[in-house]
Amino acid sequence: MLYRAPTIDLRRIFLYDEYNEMNVVAAEFNLHIRRALSVLYLVLASGLEKENIMAKKVKVSELVNQFGLEVISGEQGLKRVITVDDLYRPGLEMAGYFEYHPPERVQILGKTELAFFEMLPAEDRRVRMERLCASDETPCIIVTRSWEVPQELTEISAIKNIPVLRSSMATTILSSRITSFLEKKLAPTATIHGVLVDVYGVGMLITGSSGIGKSETALELVKRGHRLIADDAVEIRQTSDFQLHGTAPELIRHLLEIRGVGIINVMTLFGAGAIRNNKRISLVVRLEAWQQEKQYDRLGLDEETTRIIDTDVPLATIPVRPGRNLAVIIEVAAMNFRLKRMGYNAALQFTTKLTETIAEDMDDLD
Repeated sequence: MLYRAPTIDLRRIFLYDEYNEMNVVAAEFNLHIRRALSVLYLVLASGLEKENIMAKKVKVSELVNQFGLEVISGEQGLKRVITVDDLYRPGLEMAGYFEYHPPERVQILGKTELAFFEMLPAEDRRVRMERLCASDETPCIIVTRSWEVPQELTEISAIKNIPVLRSSMATTILSSRITSFLEKKLAPTATIHGVLVDVYGVGMLITGSSGIGKSETALELVKRGHRLIADDAVEIRQTSDFQLHGTAPELIRHLLEIRGVGIINVMTLFGAGAIRNNKRISLVVRLEAWQQEKQYDRLGLDEETTRIIDTDVPLATIPVRPGRNLAVIIEVAAMNFRLKRMGYNAALQFTTKLTETIAEDMDDLD
């Protein structure tokens, strides 16, 4: 159940002249603010222990506003949604071949398609446009280069409530910009409970159960010169090339919650160099309570991965117990990760040398 702060008459703070009365009321007000912020953090973090993937959609009206498109007809269809980031130029469809036509994509009519369309007989022109606008899945049709929109398209799209838009940009340029815009907007996203930090240029997502010490470790890393991206709730976006980029929700950006201290603003305390808005996630560090019976990797030969959305990310599991300096361990994990990407693997080199030494000793015994 959410905490509901009682109503406070703010006029008491300003109307009473007595210092003690003002002090009591102000303290009461601050107490309720602190409780409300604590509840807010709990709400943001609750339910995020597991990956929470959200589907994205873009309205046609957003496309119009983003690129300054002119609405020719079908204004009532501006609330239609775009669900895929692929575009389509219906050249074969203008010739009458609709066998594999993808109606769910944004349809782009450029100079080539419209020039061919004008060569068709009047009866074929209307039939082509009726078939192009036949599906309710079609989000919109865009005419480029400020080309004159065919009358058949204007009439049929108005009946079907399919927005027909026009741009002065060249077809290839507009297609590239719209594709980039849709890829960013429609990219699969997930919100995960954890802390995202930039350590030596490596984006490290620190996960673990609540109270294990994620935020405290992040604070120590910030003090050591590294940068915070997000605390408690990390919003992750997967790009088309299967890279993961993390950021913080706008409401808690640059904030860090430390038990016993409260919520602190990292940028205010440590400066702008201690934070950044987003970072590519390269390594996941999972903190877990030390288990005596569990066998942990001591050489570094076992390379685990964890899946976030549709991307496998390297995983390092660090057991937590009193006396272990987690910030230093995470720094070393970041440097070791960078060395591995550069082609140097200390654990592999050690095992190779050990095997050679054993082989030489066996030869001497023989």
